[in-house]
Amino acid sequence: MKYKDYYKILGVEKNASDEEIKKAYRKLARKYHPDVSKEKGAEEKFKDVSEAYQTLKDAQKRAAYDQLGSYRPGEEVRPPPEWRTQYGDGSFSFEERDLSDLFAAFGRGGGFRAGGRGERARMQMPGQDYEVSVHLTLDEAYRGTELPIDMVVPEYDPQGIVRRVPRRLTVRVPKGASDGQRLRIPGKGGQGVNGGRDGDLYLNIVLHPHPLYRVSGHDIYLDLPLAPWEAVLGTSIEVPTPAGAVRLKIPPGTHAGQQLRLPKRGLPKPGAEHGDLYAIVQIVVPTVLGEREQALFKELAESSHFNPRGHFEQSASKARIKP
Repeated sequence: MKYKDYYKILGVEKNASDEEIKKAYRKLARKYHPDVSKEKGAEEKFKDVSEAYQTLKDAQKRAAYDQLGSYRPGEEVRPPPEWRTQYGDGSFSFEERDLSDLFAAFGRGGGFRAGGRGERARMQMPGQDYEVSVHLTLDEAYRGTELPIDMVVPEYDPQGIVRRVPRRLTVRVPKGASDGQRLRIPGKGGQGVNGGRDGDLYLNIVLHPHPLYRVSGHDIYLDLPLAPWEAVLGTSIEVPTPAGAVRLKIPPGTHAGQQLRLPKRGLPKPGAEHGDLYAIVQIVVPTVLGEREQALFKELAESSHFNPRGHFEQSASKARIKP
């Protein structure tokens, strides 16, 4: 029989844990699935990945595989002498078979069963996991929503033949979904084979840009324009939030770039918590002035002793006296 390095196929070490093997399989299965992959030879690679996983995920099959030893891929393999004693009395033929037949026929009772490909056809196999990107508005993320998902997926008919069929699902996205989050919908992936469990559906959340807000995790940032006199004297203004406008007190002497925090006005978190909303102050200078406004600004300029560039002079003075 021809040797296949199942560990190398999955890209894991020989001492890899069950969880590492499962994670590697799911990653490669998504990459090479013939219905989604555009890579050359994807179908054959997908078969190799599935074959490797079916062997290494089963403790007894993996132990039997490990007893074969190490060979070059494609090299002829002859089982070690103790193999026959431990796993059978000759009822299984090693001639003209590959490793996929061998381990498909390997039974949990400790011996081999005849049957080859027929036995493999009756093996339980989990359904394929699917992954799709879901685009949400900020309002949908804040309040939660239901979205239709249209896919074309492979399914097995009663004869075990794969065919592609359209599928439409309605999925519930809970409130507070954040950009980049990966949500798992159990049992909504591909159908399991021969009683195997159905796969899962993973939703990758993508938030659309918002004209007012920027989102970071569950916190929201908002640029807050203030007139110069509002920043200097202080005021009380209405500020928009996803849940509706709220009153925000602007303290006297507020400066540009200052962040004013509105607690629990961000996106919902799991449970009853919320992120925060941060209003970032922007001082906006009027571009059109009437005569009275110009006169007032001139009066202010003549009477004020405020120097916004005083630190320039201090820095230059220190540079001149430096030895």
